[in-house]
Amino acid sequence: MTKGTSSFGKRHSKTHTTCRRCGKVSFHLQKKKCSSCGYPAAQMRRYQWGLKALRRRTQGTGRMRYMKTVARRFKNGFREGTQAAPKQRASAAN
Repeated sequence: MTKGTSSFGKRHSKTHTTCRRCGKVSFHLQKKKCSSCGYPAAQMRRYQWGLKALRRRTQGTGRMRYMKTVARRFKNGFREGTQAAPKQRASAAN
């Protein structure tokens, strides 16, 4: 037997499958734990030595259904339930 090509042909059992939280094929079937996000732990797995990994899944990488409107609403003081005043037309100088 050799250590290379012929040995790799015997590998046909899966150790990881799709994680239901992060969607990566990182959920270890025997350990029942995701190596990417740490599921089923309540907190997401994140380390400071993996800055690129943090960047990939940090705030602003998804749809931001709530956050994308916050800047505009902050500018107006988070007002709600009021009608905007009609804009005054500039007098025609023609």
